[in-house]
Amino acid sequence: MQLTHEHEQVRSTIQRWIAEQVNPHVDEWEKAEIFPAHQLFKQMGELGLLGLDKPIEDGGAGLDYSYGALLAETLSEINCGGIPMAIGVQTDMCTPALARHGSPELRAEFLAPAIAGEMVGCIGVSEVGSGSDVASIKTTARKDGDDYIINGGKMWITNSTQADWCCLLANTSDGPAHRNKSLIMVPMKTKGVSIARKLQKIGMDSSDTGQLYFDDVRVPQRNRIGEEGQGFVYQMEQFQIERLWGALNSTGFAQRAIDITIEYTRERKAFGRSILDNQWVNFKLAEMQAEVDCVRALAWKGVEDVVAGRDATRLATVAKLKAGRLTRDVSTGCLQFWGGMGYMNDSLISRLFRDMRLSSIGGGADEVMLQILTKYMGTYPKSMK
Repeated sequence: MQLTHEHEQVRSTIQRWIAEQVNPHVDEWEKAEIFPAHQLFKQMGELGLLGLDKPIEDGGAGLDYSYGALLAETLSEINCGGIPMAIGVQTDMCTPALARHGSPELRAEFLAPAIAGEMVGCIGVSEVGSGSDVASIKTTARKDGDDYIINGGKMWITNSTQADWCCLLANTSDGPAHRNKSLIMVPMKTKGVSIARKLQKIGMDSSDTGQLYFDDVRVPQRNRIGEEGQGFVYQMEQFQIERLWGALNSTGFAQRAIDITIEYTRERKAFGRSILDNQWVNFKLAEMQAEVDCVRALAWKGVEDVVAGRDATRLATVAKLKAGRLTRDVSTGCLQFWGGMGYMNDSLISRLFRDMRLSSIGGGADEVMLQILTKYMGTYPKSMK
C-alpha cells in the first residue's frame, strides 16, 4: 500500500509522542507492572491518535483504516509490548463494533470519551475454559423489564483494572451458540462488577490484565450494541480488525528486534572481530528480514481490503498466524546473537522475547487461525461443524 505525505505526518506525531512521553518511563512502568492509562490515553486523545479511523461525529478524524494500521505498526517503537497492546485494545478491539453498530446515544456515552482519551475501555470475551472458543462462553445477560441482569466471569482482560467500561459478550438467549449472543456496554463501576485479581504474566508486564466477575449486574438494554443475537457476528468483525492490528504490530516488533540486533552485533566483539562479521549471523539476519518483509506486505494487503470495503478475514487470519510464528522465531534467533546479555532482564531483546510470545495466543491462538483457514479451503471435517 502506498503511504502518503499525510500518513508520514501522522507517523511523525506518533514517533515524537513515544520518544517524549512514553519511552523515558517504560522501565519504571514495567517494574510497577502497570502504566497510567488515563494519563497516556488523554495525551493520545489530544493528539487525535485514538480515533484516526473513527467517525467525525464521534470525535474521530474520519480517516480510512490505513491510518489506524499505521498507528499499530508505529507503536512498535515503544520499548515494550504491553503499552502498545493496551492502546490497541482501546482503538481496535473494544471500539470497532461500537463505532459501526452502536446507537448514537451509546456512541456519545462510551465511544466519544474513549476517542478523547477520557475513558479507558476493555473487551470482555475470553473466559476460563472459553478462550479462543468464543461460541462456548457461559456469561449470561437475562432480560428483566428494560434491563439485562448479567452473571458470569471474564478472564485475561487487558486494561480491566483501570477501565471505565467493558464491551461484554454475553448469552442473551438460549438459542444456537452463534445466534444467542449480544455485545453489551457495561460501566465498570456498576454494582456487581468486581476485579477478582490482577493476573501475573511472563511478559507484557506494564499491561494490567485482570479476571472479572459479574454478579447480578444490572444494565439497561439500551446498552446493547446493535441487534440482539448478533453479538457473535459483531465480535467476529472486531476480530478481523484485531488480528490485522496484531499482525502489523508484531511485524513492527520483529523489525525492531532485527534492527537492535544488527546494532548490538556490530559493536560486540568475539575472537577478534564483531559478531556481525560472521557470515552465518549476516545470512540469518537477512533471512529474518525477508520473512518480516513478506508478512508485513501481507498484512498491508489486508489493510487495503478493509479500506476498499472487502472482507479481509482470510488475509487477516493468515497474517496473524504468520506474524505470531515469525515474532517467536525472530525474537529467539536475535536473542541468541546477544549471548549472555540477551538473557538479562534489562536488555530490550529479552523483553521483546517475552512480550512477543503472546502473539501466537492472544486474539485467537495459532490453532484457531488454522481452523479458520481450513474452512476457507473446504477441508474442515464436516463431523466437526
